[in-house]
Amino acid sequence: MSTLNLTQEWDKTFPKSELANHCKVTFHNRYGIELAADMYVPKDASGKLPAIAVCGPFGAVKEQSSGLYAQHMAERGFLTLAFDPSFTGESGGEPRRMASPDINTEDFLAAVDFLSTCPQVDPERIGIIGICGFGGMAVNAAALDPRIKATVASTMYDMSKVNVEGYFASEDTPAQRQEKRRALAAQRTKDYAAGTYGRAGGVVDPLPEDAPWFVKDYHAYYKTPRGYHKRSGNSNDGWNIIGCQSFLNQPLLAWAGEIETPVLLIHGEKAHSRYFSEYAFERMTGKHVAGESAREGNKELLIIPGASHVDLYDDVAGVIPFDKMERFFQTNLK
Repeated sequence: MSTLNLTQEWDKTFPKSELANHCKVTFHNRYGIELAADMYVPKDASGKLPAIAVCGPFGAVKEQSSGLYAQHMAERGFLTLAFDPSFTGESGGEPRRMASPDINTEDFLAAVDFLSTCPQVDPERIGIIGICGFGGMAVNAAALDPRIKATVASTMYDMSKVNVEGYFASEDTPAQRQEKRRALAAQRTKDYAAGTYGRAGGVVDPLPEDAPWFVKDYHAYYKTPRGYHKRSGNSNDGWNIIGCQSFLNQPLLAWAGEIETPVLLIHGEKAHSRYFSEYAFERMTGKHVAGESAREGNKELLIIPGASHVDLYDDVAGVIPFDKMERFFQTNLK
């Protein structure tokens, strides 16, 4: 019996498809945290289906980008599962708005557990999609679990890299990292004494005139009817300040070079975050590329001309390559 309180009405940021059936499901990870998910099944589906688990962006909920991706892929013949990660949205885990490279990677593996035992799914044909910060988690999951036969990371962030180095290596010195450690240690003491967790992050609102263009892009999604959701940390007051502490010394992509299964990295040409996918591609293949698509063996980096980071969150710009993803999963989940 589920202990979660799940919303039954359609409260997504995208319209409901007439080509897929939808229902709420729950499953648990190995830490005993119960996770909430939306399952999308192609209409008139029969037999054992290939399946895809979807999560992200970092701080978002399944009613936003991950649900949109999942519904699109269900329209194309896959049983899909868009889930809220631990401590987020309708999923369990306390305290809220925490993050963990281990637990959030485990969330993907738990989704694979669920799909592997689902009567409608062929357990030999399971893939995953990670969006934004959960792109890095998806790559890490693929390095850990050979049940994952194919992986897509879209507009990915490497949450370890950005926490350790700052954007574009702007904080990449031992002294700067030590300053972060001291600040987080002081915050832990403050939080423990107060019995609460201070929050930070989320998308700034109102938007300063001098905000970087990519922050304006985030605002245009999370702070407007286009992408706002009441359960989304990015739409509201962000993460616990100490929520990302463990990313400072736990590198997500340490074993990416040993992934044997196919991986497709998708990124916008003009995305501020593009270098994360380029770094991931280099970790997997040893090949450095910048601003161009590339393929090495069964690893591919697809650069979308003119697209920004947030353009790959929804259908507004019309540039998410769903046809490409369909072919990728059809080829590799057979």
